[in-house]
Amino acid sequence: MAGVRALGRGATVAFLGATTVYGHVLYPVYIGLKSRGRNPEAPADPDEWPSVSVVVAAYREAAVIGTKLDELQTADYPGALEIIVVADDEDTATAARRAGVRVLSSGERLGKARAVNRGVSAATSDVVLLTDANASLAPGALRAAMRHFSDPTVGAVAGEKQVDDPQGAQGFYWKFESWLKRCESATGATIGVVGEFLAFRRDAFRPLPADVAVDDAWLALDVLESGLRVVYEPEAYSVETSSPTYSEEWERRTRIVAGNLDMMWRRRATMAPGALSVTPQLWGHRVVRSSFGPMAHVALVAMSVPAARHSWGARLFLAGNLAGAASAAALANGKTPPGPSRLAAQVFFLQAVALGGVRRFLAHDRPAVWPKPERVAPEGAPALGAGGEQPAVEGSAPARGPLGGAGEPVIGPEAAATGPIILPPNFGTGQPYDADGFGDSYGSADPYGQADTRQPRPQGPADTFGPERTYRPAQ
Repeated sequence: MAGVRALGRGATVAFLGATTVYGHVLYPVYIGLKSRGRNPEAPADPDEWPSVSVVVAAYREAAVIGTKLDELQTADYPGALEIIVVADDEDTATAARRAGVRVLSSGERLGKARAVNRGVSAATSDVVLLTDANASLAPGALRAAMRHFSDPTVGAVAGEKQVDDPQGAQGFYWKFESWLKRCESATGATIGVVGEFLAFRRDAFRPLPADVAVDDAWLALDVLESGLRVVYEPEAYSVETSSPTYSEEWERRTRIVAGNLDMMWRRRATMAPGALSVTPQLWGHRVVRSSFGPMAHVALVAMSVPAARHSWGARLFLAGNLAGAASAAALANGKTPPGPSRLAAQVFFLQAVALGGVRRFLAHDRPAVWPKPERVAPEGAPALGAGGEQPAVEGSAPARGPLGGAGEPVIGPEAAATGPIILPPNFGTGQPYDADGFGDSYGSADPYGQADTRQPRPQGPADTFGPERTYRPAQ
């Protein structure tokens, strides 16, 4: 009988141990081996570059929006480029207008998902690029990403996120994430996207739920469900500064974990075996690493406490956990742990973040609108005037190409003259249009996979860009 109990304990420990390391060790090994020998060739320049609408959803970004727009307006891109800023505060809207781009301003904060819906509904190009105001894009990022859209199976392109982190801890995390995405993309598609750089076909967009906290991940899953691929392009990278404090990093990452778990619960039909070609990635990259793995880790620690009285293995395990937790605490307090302990500190911090995210998910604390600190102007940037106004830069150019405009967009029948636009009902007709509610009914009343209340995918002239495509569940 004692032998049976020992065997049962051993099996439990093995299962919990495998679950603990699955997201950080076993899944990376799996996806690394699966992608081995698969090195897709970089796409060539297309004969005709797609037109691009760059949508910048911004709130409290008056200090940096001018620099961002100047970067976009001088970007080395041969195709038509349209820039749209969706500003949820007047200071940011004022600074953006001075740059001569299209500005949609609500005067109040409505959340990222609603801002994206408004921006995409006003876009007129073949491809939409979402990017953050504080993210500095690489000089050739647009070219590198847009080459992929020559392939009719590609629905979205995910860029790489780089973090300017003096301590190196946050930078290590994003390097690891980038490696995972590169491997996933080599096997067919990735589910790892970031809001700093996400380009997608406008005709593949479906309005986002107003209450979603991870708009970029939700959008990527929409694209994958339509039968198109999401590919990763490391040359389309952006750079942003790390969070100034670990308390801010904790708030941001736990919110993202809670939002991801909320998304996966609402879209749990995609988790069924064979539902999507990326279903194993959803389990390994999203679910196990950010929920089951950390909870299994806690269970192992709890089992080791009583076992430590008679087991050296349990004592060593607890000692290692104490050392890792101490390193993570030092990192959170702004200290740089020495040598290998820096990696252990980051892993333990991620485990703690995941547990914090699980707690927020279970407590329904996954807001679509979250506290945001005031952005600090980059060194050398012009000072803001009264009311957040940014001085006009002499010689700065408005948005390039036939799609560029200035000031507020025209709303009315004459808007049709600006070119093909994918719009919700009544937009641009002079009839009432609730832009802020666009997407509210997208699965908001029922869990995803139950009663489907989503709006149909918009159709428009942009559907004619590229070879004809048939949308179907991805296999």
